[in-house]
Amino acid sequence: MDYRKEIRAYLEAHKEELVSDICELMKIDSERGEAAEGRPFGEGPYEGLMAGARVLEKNGFVVNNCDNYCIDTVLNGKELQLDILCHLDVVPAGDGWRITEPFSPLVQDGKIFGRGSSDDKGPAMAALYAMKAVRDLGIPLEKDVRLILGSDEECGSSDIAYYFGKKAHAPMSISPDADFPLIFLEKGSLHTTFTASFERESALPRVTALRSGIKVNVVPAAAEAEIEGLTVEMLAPCAAAAEARTGVRMTLHELENGRVLVQAAGLGAHAAGPMDGNNALTALLSFLSGLELADTPSSSLLRKISALFPHGDFYGKALGVAREDEISGKLTLTLDLFSMDEEGLSGTFDCRSCVSANDENTKDVIFKRLEEAGLQHDNDPMNPPHYVPRDSVLVQTLLASYEKITGKKEEPLAIGGGTYVHHIENGVACGCADPAVDNHMHGPDEFVIIEQLLMSAEIYADAIIALCSHR
Repeated sequence: MDYRKEIRAYLEAHKEELVSDICELMKIDSERGEAAEGRPFGEGPYEGLMAGARVLEKNGFVVNNCDNYCIDTVLNGKELQLDILCHLDVVPAGDGWRITEPFSPLVQDGKIFGRGSSDDKGPAMAALYAMKAVRDLGIPLEKDVRLILGSDEECGSSDIAYYFGKKAHAPMSISPDADFPLIFLEKGSLHTTFTASFERESALPRVTALRSGIKVNVVPAAAEAEIEGLTVEMLAPCAAAAEARTGVRMTLHELENGRVLVQAAGLGAHAAGPMDGNNALTALLSFLSGLELADTPSSSLLRKISALFPHGDFYGKALGVAREDEISGKLTLTLDLFSMDEEGLSGTFDCRSCVSANDENTKDVIFKRLEEAGLQHDNDPMNPPHYVPRDSVLVQTLLASYEKITGKKEEPLAIGGGTYVHHIENGVACGCADPAVDNHMHGPDEFVIIEQLLMSAEIYADAIIALCSHR
């Protein structure tokens, strides 16, 4: 039986409730903080889970709490067939918000603005309301679906690893934390931190400090450095040239100690798509490496690092690892964290590797280049790619539900980002985002389109029915 009309009418009738529940979750700054007793990821993620539990209970669902790592609920208590994995933690608010404050959700022009609206509090509630529609409409199911709400997806998904260390996976899993129609392949990854130390220097001119980045998976929108031995007037032509070359705005300020503060303002983006932003850090390194600095270990290292991570190199060409394959596309690489003082420096890059990348042709090559530049590095392993065949029951069913609701026949996607299902067999990321819409995920003025959430809930409800109706 086709329940599309009934599901759509139900969701339209409960639209205001859906929006209200999303806004309640968005008011909480659920960025990861310092762990404490009963709060494994800090106060914010804990409060986010508690708010999620209140929303579930308000909508008539029984909540199970897994030691404040995750909460979950099920639809009917029958044999489990499908897991839906969402998260209530968020990336840091960052700067540059104009439409509203990050944690003051604003409903305007058919959109909800604020941190977490599209990643992932809005999609989580779309999944909840899909389950609620199936339940309240009395649609018969032979098997069960479980909604899991986590609290550490943005910082490595240790929450979901803990959860599944205690509970079994469903035979199939989806995560509403990506693009439609669905993600059948997620690239592998390599996150590496490099360091160098040097003695305090006195030769001038020199860079005395450099700071940039908020998270390894976020292209930095801002960076700043302090320079001693050069004046604002002397630096201005170089700053103007760097700004013209990179598109990143360079602002100079004279400090009370006689040094000059250089502030670079670029555009943030998710590290899985560094070409969607404009990296303030690599632009600032390019500016600094072009100055006539004293011949010191620190200035030499800055030039070498800028050469290894040149501005606009999204694919690791300078590091010798540019590669691509037909299934997953191009490898991407971006330098996202950096700090330097008068005794040393540290940087961290984010590499999203294609299926054909491995230790020998990627990791070992990068590490050799770092070592040749005089940089020490950690030795974390490459995270392998995740792949679910196109012809699997899960993929084909989700594609059919997407086509039925939207009228669009589209191919599954391969992405650079890793999702909650990256380490879960027979798990795919599915929606809620429209790839044609830039909803500023991980950036300022993040938003979600309300109609997109309603459509997403329809798709999830249809998929739940299709996957859970038969033994």
